[in-house]
Amino acid sequence: MIRTIADFEAIWKNESEITAGVLAAVTDASLAQRVTPNDRTLRDMAWHIVATIAEMMGRTGLAIEGLDADAPAPASAEAIRDAYVRVASSLLERLRRTWTDETLTVEDDMYGERWPRGATLLALVVHQTHHRGAMTVLMRQAGLVVPNIYGPNREQSESLGLG
Repeated sequence: MIRTIADFEAIWKNESEITAGVLAAVTDASLAQRVTPNDRTLRDMAWHIVATIAEMMGRTGLAIEGLDADAPAPASAEAIRDAYVRVASSLLERLRRTWTDETLTVEDDMYGERWPRGATLLALVVHQTHHRGAMTVLMRQAGLVVPNIYGPNREQSESLGLG
């Protein structure tokens, strides 16, 4: 669980930069990539990450500026990335203005359960990480180079002789 706003800020700054980098590597041509006809497209998955910030935080009463959680996914990869950067930044700005460390212990109804807000923030980070990882598989299938995330990507590893 996240116990301080400062801890969340440090985690979110790093994780949102990584996610923005992954989104920047997505192309318009790759947005239709999916594993099977029954699975989400890369566009759907990327937009799900964006929309969940507003949707999940809305359940805590925190309104995120710049996005309607029910808005349809934009048609372009750039518009999705721009929306993500705007919403991820809005989240931090809103938290700084309206929440305190004590606010993180307040419990909200989250999907039929009661979660402390610190747990909700952690769930948001983990949710984003989960879907970002799934996106990298679709990106590889679409022929894209996946950026470095927590270490060198395949191309950089090969260039460094790390195989």
